[in-house]
Amino acid sequence: MGNVRFEALKKAKEHSFSNVHVNELVNERVKNYFARDVFTRAKMKEYIAEEVLKQLFDDVDNGRTIHRGIAGSVSIGIRKWAMDHGATHFTHWFQPLTGGTAEKHDAFFTLNKDGELIEELSGDSLYQQEPDASSFPNGGIRNTFEARGYSAWDPSSPVFLIGDTLCIPTVFVAYTGEALDYKTPLIRSTAVLCQAAREVCGLFDKTVKHVQVNLGWEQEYFLVDESLYMARPDLMLTGRTLMGHSSAKSQQLEDHYFGAIPQRVLAFMRDIECEALCAGVPVRMRHNEVAPNQFELAPVYEDVNLANDHNLLVMSIMERVAQRHHFRVLLHEKPFAGVNGSGKHCNWSMQTNTGVNLLAPGKNPYQNLQFVTFLVNVLMAVQRHNGLLKASIVSATNEHRLGGNEAPPAIISVFLGKQITEVLDKLEHADADKGIIINAKKEMKLGIANIPEILLDNTDRNRTSPFAFTGNRFEFRAVGSSANCGASMLALNAAVAEQLMLFKAEVEGRVANGEAKERVLFDVIRNYIIACKSIRFEGNGYSDEWKVEAAKRGLDCETSVPLIIDRYLAPETIEMFRATKVLSEAELHSRSEVKWETYVKKQQIESRMMGDLVINHVLPAAKRHQTMLLKKVLSVKQVFSADEAAMLNEMDYSIIRQIERHSAAIIKGVEAMTEARHRANRQPDERSKAIAYHDTVLPLMAEIREHADALELVVDDELWTLPKYRELMFIR
Repeated sequence: MGNVRFEALKKAKEHSFSNVHVNELVNERVKNYFARDVFTRAKMKEYIAEEVLKQLFDDVDNGRTIHRGIAGSVSIGIRKWAMDHGATHFTHWFQPLTGGTAEKHDAFFTLNKDGELIEELSGDSLYQQEPDASSFPNGGIRNTFEARGYSAWDPSSPVFLIGDTLCIPTVFVAYTGEALDYKTPLIRSTAVLCQAAREVCGLFDKTVKHVQVNLGWEQEYFLVDESLYMARPDLMLTGRTLMGHSSAKSQQLEDHYFGAIPQRVLAFMRDIECEALCAGVPVRMRHNEVAPNQFELAPVYEDVNLANDHNLLVMSIMERVAQRHHFRVLLHEKPFAGVNGSGKHCNWSMQTNTGVNLLAPGKNPYQNLQFVTFLVNVLMAVQRHNGLLKASIVSATNEHRLGGNEAPPAIISVFLGKQITEVLDKLEHADADKGIIINAKKEMKLGIANIPEILLDNTDRNRTSPFAFTGNRFEFRAVGSSANCGASMLALNAAVAEQLMLFKAEVEGRVANGEAKERVLFDVIRNYIIACKSIRFEGNGYSDEWKVEAAKRGLDCETSVPLIIDRYLAPETIEMFRATKVLSEAELHSRSEVKWETYVKKQQIESRMMGDLVINHVLPAAKRHQTMLLKKVLSVKQVFSADEAAMLNEMDYSIIRQIERHSAAIIKGVEAMTEARHRANRQPDERSKAIAYHDTVLPLMAEIREHADALELVVDDELWTLPKYRELMFIR
């Protein structure tokens, strides 16, 4: 039987030189097929009566629940459109707490009382379904024998087709009403933030009637050849390499970043883009990332709820398309040690119905006061809830990326850049009694403290900042590549909404007591600027000095994922979510339990997989090589004199000893790791189990890997069965 690694390398070479799949739409103009598979508003007009559409659009645009009375008419139009485009089934497409999406397909027919087949998508089936909730993560909200849960139509996100199936975006809640998904609280958080932002806008511009929260995600990912992927059991089961010595060449020359995209990868990217654009996802950017085999794609900004749906859809498309090109997509945050991991930078902003980006500097002092108001309130929200924001992005997979000198550190801070910092410093020391004048044109003059016109892209980039202002938005860079954006976005939305509510209450309270509104605005903002100084950091977030400084400032510096998850249950977090009505205390307990349970299961799988790899792959290869060397040593002794044999066998003796030392350490380490895992599994609750895995199992896994990687360097290359980094990380 041949070496599986060399067989995989042979297949990979064949893939590199084979004809790549080319999407039939590649040479078409994008406008000819964009949103082809989406039931857009324009298409609705062809299939749904005008009076029904008017009611539907009015309900959606004003955030009201869709009246059940129109559900039947809408469902008939949707079914007709879907079947005209080849659909045979429909599904409620939802986002359980697994982090991915879920779907159950039903055919477009039923039987009448006479047994005759009727093509149908009823209004009730569109509006609501009842998938089994018992097997989805729920954190104790539901008992296993209490299976009922509901998925309900989210009409703000359009229905779309995948193959022969109509996908209906839905929320997913328990029989008792608690959210069992990411979409439900994301929608809640967006609604409360829009309301709070609109009310604060009213202090500046009474014409603002609506605020939209925008999200622009940047999806990083790795590609590996499918045959090499199949020869790495750890990649298949965990999404990352649990062992593997660094390649002599990796990313140190920085030649991959923004370099020419390999032809095979480019064909894959074009195929993804075609499918995504057909699904209405406005992807427009692609490039090589820093690490070999690492790439990125990003769309145009959209409403945060729709953008999150689109990100999950694209992740699914990527995995499907990759197989057509004999690739596998790695969305794990750290699939390879020693090179950059992958994130999902979430660019977040707010925009009014009047076209004003609330996080974009204005063209006059008054507009800039509004800008500074929202900027400083975001800073206050991030400072007050920096522990929660960190909890929203941590996971068993992102743990390997954060703080690794190639991704944001596990301390939440905000980078503003020199010019914005100077503006805030000037406002902090300005005298509110000198020169605050509101003229008839609503322009504010602040005397010597005039806020200057601020240009877009006025800041440099700080790649070490997890939360950076980038000219007209904040970029939450700490979100992991495999994550559902909704987890971090709902936390950010809710925190900012609460802060805006507090700001408005403080301003209006002082105005009600007779103070001038303009003076109060200026005074409160200045107090906030002083109060939120501890969250602002312009330096190197990777440095040890910053860790010390962050602790002095009172920022959350915890690095243990199980302990960071505790922040979901902090009193200030519970109160914030209660005030905004985004998550109840029961839902927070549920999500904490799910996070701990998921952490335990992923670490359990990885530790089992590591034991399998070293026992069934690494040690047998090492022993075969050691046996070969021992036979050679004996043969040399039989032919040469003792002195000559000792000299000739000196290097072999060294390798034999190295193999024996590392092998013994691995065997001992696996035994200790197995026992540590058993002890962790016996802990009384998921939090205790997660802590035990973090504190006792993970360190042993790191030790085992160190010895396995050392063996990779000394064992004969022809005997090593696992594809190596130099083979996995360079697409040919």
